This record gives sequence, C-alpha cells and structure tokens, in this order.
Amino acid sequence: MGVRVAIVGATGIVGEKILAVLDERNFPVEKLFLFATGAGKTHEYFKGEKIPVNPIDKTKIPETDIAFFSAGTEIPKIYSKDFVKNGAVVIDNSPAFREDEAIPLIVPEINPEQIKKAKGIIANPNCSTIIMLLPLYPVYLRWGIKKIIASTYQSVSGAGREALLDLDKKRNPPYFFPFEIDKNIIPHIGKPLESGFSSEERKMRIETQKILSDKTIKVSATCARLPVRFGHCISVTLKLKHNFNIDDIRGEIESFTGVVVYDKPDCGKYPYPLFIEDKDEVYVGRIRIDPVFKNGLSMWIAGDNIRKGAATNAVQIAELLL
Repeated sequence: MGVRVAIVGATGIVGEKILAVLDERNFPVEKLFLFATGAGKTHEYFKGEKIPVNPIDKTKIPETDIAFFSAGTEIPKIYSKDFVKNGAVVIDNSPAFREDEAIPLIVPEINPEQIKKAKGIIANPNCSTIIMLLPLYPVYLRWGIKKIIASTYQSVSGAGREALLDLDKKRNPPYFFPFEIDKNIIPHIGKPLESGFSSEERKMRIETQKILSDKTIKVSATCARLPVRFGHCISVTLKLKHNFNIDDIRGEIESFTGVVVYDKPDCGKYPYPLFIEDKDEVYVGRIRIDPVFKNGLSMWIAGDNIRKGAATNAVQIAELLL
C-alpha cells in the first residue's frame, strides 16, 4: 500500500535531501506533494519524475499520510495542524515542538517506542543532538552518564542554503552570519540567552534529557560554526556512573546500530567532515580515558548534519509509522 507524502520546504537543503533519502530507501510513496515557503524553484525531481512545487500560503492543503516539515520554526506552527486535520502525521525538523512534553522527540535507534505517543506531530531533534547521542546511548545503557561536556564544530549548511553563500563567497556584506565565516570561526550559534549560553547550546541540554527520559543528566555545550560545508563534529567528555574498561566501551559503541568506530590515529584514521559527508552513519574516534573526572571518558564524534542529523532521521521516523 502506497503512502501519500508531503514535504513543506521541499526546495531547501534538508527538503531536497529528504527527497533523495525517500528514493534511496525505497519508501512506498504513492503520491507526492511539494511545497515551498517563498519564491524559487518551481519543481523538483523524484524517481525521474518532475514534481511541481507549490507555495504553501496559496495552495489548498491536500489529504496526506505523512508530512515532512523543514521550513523554519514559524511555518510548522501555522500549517502543521491543517495537515493533521487532513489525515497526516507531521514530522517537523524545526525547534517548534521539540520541548512540548506532549509531542515525541525521536531518534529511532534510541527511543522508537515514543512513536506510540504521537498524536499528529512528531519532532525531529536538533542535528547536533542526534549526532552526539547516537554513540553515547550504548554507553549510557551500560555504564550510566552523570555529565556531558560537549564542544561542537558545526558546518555552515546547518544554517541553510543562504548561509552557504557566505562560505562560497557569492555575496558581499551584509553577511548571513554576524561576520565573515570564510577562514574564520564563529563561537556562537543561535540566540544569546541570559545565562550566557546560546539557544543552540540549550537545545542540546533539553533535548538530551527528553530523548533519554532522564533529567538527572547534566549537559554543558559550547557550539561554534566553522568554515566547513557539510558535517558536524563534536568533542565530548563524559563522567560515567560506573567503572569501565576502554575496550568494552569501544565494543559497545561499535556494535550499536548506525555507529562506526573509526579510531586508528596512528594510521590517520579518525572521522572528519570530508570523510563523513553524505554518509548516514555517525563516526566515532579518539576514544580515550579522560583524566579529569573519575570514570571520565572522551571521544570525537562526526556525522553528516543534513543526512542523519536531519533528513535520514526524519525518514526513519516515517518508517516507524509504517
């Protein structure tokens, strides 16, 4: 039986990648509706067929089964309920619903059972949170985690196609970012908060606790934007609840679905953005005992923010619905 699918934000980086992933994974699309939030492309291609892209604000909402939203925070707040009324389950890639306790926040490898709680809307987590938690989850299950200290090195594509123009030098000031990103680092992502942290850093704390259903975990994140096109990297230090053997840690991470241990620095083998680009798996390297904490563990994590960090995770959620 085929599925009627809508994509809102179909011409954006994530929207186009959702189309590609649906095709790659042979998702049973019977009818496809594409919507955009502004002027731009009038069509996209799916399985070789030319599909029209309609403006969301000028088109009657069709009856669908699944509606992917990747169109910022305000658009899903305005239109998601209309899709739900017309039969769809909405999978939203924005922060609009992530902190709503009534709406599940799902990483399929970690908390697939939350799909049963879906009442029309499912939230797709922040890209950095997904990439970080995938290899941490098997560690959490066996040894427990008290604290997470994370520093992210996030690619420009995480801010959208317009942001990539800054890096590709196709525009003059004013820039999309506060200042030039080429050959530079912006040590702040998201809105500044009174705490001194940013909204991106807050997301990693709140979403980690929600996905793991564990508010006792303490999370401190520092998020920075680097002049890289695709792929987020994260340096993570953990304080575990129990003693561990480093070989057991490696084994648990390596055996977990969707994670690859790529950790031979003497051979130059560790994950980096150009290596992990366009891969669905999250890669882990530099796994080591950290000397600062008792039961301290450090590692380096890398994943494609547009694939597993967004589009692939959303399509996997849709597969759970089936």
